[in-house]
Amino acid sequence: MRIRRTALLLLILLIGFPVAAAYLQWAVFGLPPVPASPQVVSEAATPHGFPAWLRITHYVNFLFLILLVRSGLQILLDHPRLYWNVHCTPGTEWLRLTPIDVPKDRVWTANDDNRYLSPWIGLPGYRHTVGMARHWHFLSVLFWVGNGLVFVALLFGTGQWRRLVPTSWSVVHDAWAVFVHYATFHLPPEPNGFYRYNALQQLSYFAVVFLLAPLAILTGPSMSPALTNRFAWYPKLAGNRQIGRSLHFLIMCAFVAFLIGHVTMVALTGLMRNMNHIVRGTDDTGPLGLYLGLVGLGVVVALNALANGMSWWYPRTIQHIARAIVTPVMELLLNRAVPVAEFRREDISPFFWPNGKVPTSDEWTTLAAHDFRDYRLRVSGLVENPVELSLDEIRAMGKKTQITLHHCIQGWSGIAEWGGLPMAELIKLVRPKPEARVAAFYSFGEGLGGGQYYDCHSLENLMHPQTLLAYEMNGKPLKTLYGPPLRLRVENQLGFKMVKWIREIEFCESHKAFGEGEGGYDEDHQYFGELANI
Repeated sequence: MRIRRTALLLLILLIGFPVAAAYLQWAVFGLPPVPASPQVVSEAATPHGFPAWLRITHYVNFLFLILLVRSGLQILLDHPRLYWNVHCTPGTEWLRLTPIDVPKDRVWTANDDNRYLSPWIGLPGYRHTVGMARHWHFLSVLFWVGNGLVFVALLFGTGQWRRLVPTSWSVVHDAWAVFVHYATFHLPPEPNGFYRYNALQQLSYFAVVFLLAPLAILTGPSMSPALTNRFAWYPKLAGNRQIGRSLHFLIMCAFVAFLIGHVTMVALTGLMRNMNHIVRGTDDTGPLGLYLGLVGLGVVVALNALANGMSWWYPRTIQHIARAIVTPVMELLLNRAVPVAEFRREDISPFFWPNGKVPTSDEWTTLAAHDFRDYRLRVSGLVENPVELSLDEIRAMGKKTQITLHHCIQGWSGIAEWGGLPMAELIKLVRPKPEARVAAFYSFGEGLGGGQYYDCHSLENLMHPQTLLAYEMNGKPLKTLYGPPLRLRVENQLGFKMVKWIREIEFCESHKAFGEGEGGYDEDHQYFGELANI
């Protein structure tokens, strides 16, 4: 791991400054007084205790937070670099979770750069399992958000919100006093958490529920091509897509730090009583709450192990479950987002990560050697006018240029200018039959596991004004690494859907008509989701 010096200094300041200030106050003025807590609290005081709904949502939140962190780490390691700039130029990252400097003496693709993550940490673990990790991440986030909404609704519906939401600015002063005690290893007098929290607890819980969780939810969509290329202002709220990705990671770190601190304080301030509070809803010091809590923890561990096992033994099942649950939600939220965002010429990235396997077949090599003069794009299937078109004929049909932001499923991004034929013009020429719903694009190149690469898109996506059969990149013919003679641009989709080195196009009734029926090569072989708009 390597962290940029400025980022490291900022991190040290954020952590070290308050701790140093606490020690300075202790050394100069002594420990600040902590507001006294009554030793006996009336049973009639409200709110108090931990009702069943709170204990259940607390446990469910813990389960899905662990799944989110583990799957999120797996996704991160598929491109183990974090940036503040949208261009993702090697060497500009502020955090690098790989020992590898991008070599300059040979081609180094984004797939070469992904890292191994142990299944003890990542879900599902091992190399380049980003498709399966995304299924777990999206499944978990839907249930995590749903659980959170239930928690917040009941929090305000029952009066329990008074335990979490400060009603006076004095809580800041009181929280600092408690922090000084903790930071200097002096445990302050603790209130009975069954009835109320100390000021630092209250601020911490408030921040986690009402600040961290909403920020996690908001920064996630900033990485969606469907949203960012529809609402150009959205990624600019944080600066750019990579800032959103970096903030999403830092929020995850904050959740983990809170979890570690929270569990530590539960143990230090009366483990038996605290476990009875949150597990049984009682205020006593018997061991039953601890025993049941350990059983609950064992269930979380078992469910995580089951998730790993299912990912490796029954990946198609997980893929289909995610399709049944996640896809309808994503269709509702994102499918109406028509891409419109474009950038300025000066925004074009100085570096654009290559990806995929350059074709090695004799056919493509021969065509490339003659600048694709003999190339013919075959368009067939459920069309009334099948055609074979040369590059000159394609250029003569009309050209559109656009400067857009590319989103890779692995996490990197880049801005480039693309020039090519709008797919709407080709569709107009070939006239798909009424039963045609998708078009499959076949590549001269191979997938990572061997065999021809292919993918498909709905006709609705292909009719978008920004969907191109591109033959130019940054004002020049496509270079070898970027997909000549033709590559697809569909700006509300992730990069793996934009087939490079296109050989032919076939219009079909559905995605089940080719390959293994999942929608594309990566969907068939690496269990990606067929929807790639987030």
